[in-house]
Amino acid sequence: MAIDYRKRPRIDYRKGAAGTAGVSLEKVATRAPGLVGLYETAAVSLVKNQVGNGQRAAVYLVLDRSGSMRPFYRDGSVQHLAERTLALAANLDDDGVVPVVFFSTDVDGTAEISLDAYRDRISPLHASMGHMGRTNYHVAMQAVIDHHQDSGAGHPAFVVFQTDGSPSSRTAAEHVLCTSAKLPVFWQFVGFGEDEFRFLRRLDELPVPSRRVVDNAGFFAAGPEPKSLSDADLYDRLLAEFPQWLAAARRAGIVAD
Repeated sequence: MAIDYRKRPRIDYRKGAAGTAGVSLEKVATRAPGLVGLYETAAVSLVKNQVGNGQRAAVYLVLDRSGSMRPFYRDGSVQHLAERTLALAANLDDDGVVPVVFFSTDVDGTAEISLDAYRDRISPLHASMGHMGRTNYHVAMQAVIDHHQDSGAGHPAFVVFQTDGSPSSRTAAEHVLCTSAKLPVFWQFVGFGEDEFRFLRRLDELPVPSRRVVDNAGFFAAGPEPKSLSDADLYDRLLAEFPQWLAAARRAGIVAD
């Protein structure tokens, strides 16, 4: 029997049409002065990791709301990651907005953070979404895929996917990852906590081309104290595999030159 992985929560936001990459430093300074340092650090990391000048990407943030995530919402670790993701997005897309998907057993809710609304935003959103369930990666992954396809964006998606453990349905997560390798979507998984993340390490190493047409995922463990990573280190880890994917996806005709 076929499994329907497609989940279509209502998402109220849309990425803009293709244009010039990034929000200018002047606009960041005006709209979100607290992000200027992060914006500049992300810019340095983009150059260091050889992400081409002018490269544009729609940046998404996916956040785990399984029960074990409570301490990371409480201590500000999730808000910390969200702010750094937004500063990275300001370098890669010109709308100053990051769509956010919260998930546990299902997609618990969707929202956005922006240069105009990001401070202390994650915890109230999380608190408004009620019960924290199990960990089903595939429903959140499909929500991102659906949104990116529906938006008509002419540039690839860079997805920061945060979790603190393995999914309840490993088969479903693996299936969506492999099938999405044909799409202009790169998954950067970030592990919070002390889990060994054996499943995510296996996902990261799934063979090409026997299981997926290109290597479309990266992974790193941020540890039990994610906020202890320096911003420069965090950005370098987030971007470590993105340029290799861009090159492979262009060769395969997945991403336009």
